[in-house]
Amino acid sequence: MATGQGRVCTCGALVSGQVTDQPLEILRARGFVQDVTDLDALTAAFAAGPVTYYVGFDPTAPSLHAGNLVGMMAMAWLQRLGHRPIAIAGGATGRIGDPSGRDTERTLLDEATVARHLDGIRRQLGAVLDFGGGQQATASQRHATDGAAPGLLLDNQDWLGSLGFLEFLRDVGKHFSVNAMIARESVKRRLASRDQGISFTEFSYQLLQAYDFLHLYREYGCTLQAGGSDQWGNIVAGIDLIRRSTGAETFGLTWPLLTTADGAKFGKSAGNAIWLDADQTSPYAYYQYWLNAADADVVRFLKLFTFLDLAKIEELGQHLADDPAARVAHKVLAAEATRIIHGDEGVIAAERATSALFTGTSQATTDEALREVFADAPSVELDRQLLVAGVGVLDMMRLAGACRSNGEARRLVEQGAVRIDDRPITDPQAAVTQADLPERSTLVLKVGKKRIFLVRFVEDPTGA
Repeated sequence: MATGQGRVCTCGALVSGQVTDQPLEILRARGFVQDVTDLDALTAAFAAGPVTYYVGFDPTAPSLHAGNLVGMMAMAWLQRLGHRPIAIAGGATGRIGDPSGRDTERTLLDEATVARHLDGIRRQLGAVLDFGGGQQATASQRHATDGAAPGLLLDNQDWLGSLGFLEFLRDVGKHFSVNAMIARESVKRRLASRDQGISFTEFSYQLLQAYDFLHLYREYGCTLQAGGSDQWGNIVAGIDLIRRSTGAETFGLTWPLLTTADGAKFGKSAGNAIWLDADQTSPYAYYQYWLNAADADVVRFLKLFTFLDLAKIEELGQHLADDPAARVAHKVLAAEATRIIHGDEGVIAAERATSALFTGTSQATTDEALREVFADAPSVELDRQLLVAGVGVLDMMRLAGACRSNGEARRLVEQGAVRIDDRPITDPQAAVTQADLPERSTLVLKVGKKRIFLVRFVEDPTGA
């Protein structure tokens, strides 16, 4: 195993579609390289022309997460540099479960669940990589790969699903030593656990992934497999299988598993996943995650999760060092990272919701954003029909629990302590009507500097 440091490239984004002999240096400069099987040979392969490479994503959840995004961004950078990506949505291997990085057996998924998960994963991969045919999610993302080699999005169920057991043992199994398979760290750890152990199903996973690489080499000329550092053993297994089956030289590359400055690991098994699916982590929550990144993580995350050139990132890093309270680098990170996954609309919605968080509310903010931003605020549901005649502000304050009586509400209004959707309320006789909620159902009632209440006007508050 050779990792080699090499010369770090400080150049920014290259012209789309350009083939360069420096992709490993560019990946390393941005934090995408931990280990390479043969640094000199892979460098020479990149210099010789376009390289076809692949990364696998198993559908063990309905969405990919920020930990997966490291690999997606590494793939996108290689594609920008003129090399061809193959993304494998593991419809077959996802039914088995990779034991790497796990202390317990994965729950086996049924066919319908796997199919549902695959649909979501394909959409998310298409937001970052260009698979041709206009499959990219938004125009704002299209610049990232415009002109680069179109990628392939494949499902390994298409070849593993029809592979016979005896054929697999004869053509694949004969090339593997059980001694070497047992020596893998993830397998050794599970074998040492009397409570868990490891099933033959998961033990065989590395053979399936190795066969994927062999199939992609034969069918598409794929010579590089990449993945997180926990995939090193699986990747090497594929390289060995190709060498023993065909005599060809292929390569492996891994990147570090994503952790925060305090050492916390990203990932769904760690319980702190930042999902790429908007229904699981909303654009607002996604934006807020990056906005609230620790200062020590911001520059590293800018390199990993944006397409900004390194000179710009260095400038932002200097700004952070000089004036950390301004949080300029944090805001750029949040906007750029959110734009890649959720597009310009997601950034706009997230920034509006963030504004609402600091101003108390925003008339331009959606119901969903208000409910998320003020999730911990007390709330009340009122009949929307009340808006036809109008709801007195004093009555609404009492019903929302902002005061004990209309008299107390009147005093708060007269003191200038009440705001509704950024509007100061100074008239105790004021009322809320349909004109105040033409497109929303939720108002934000603010009393004083810190007390916030949500008032939701719904068609049937009783649920009858």
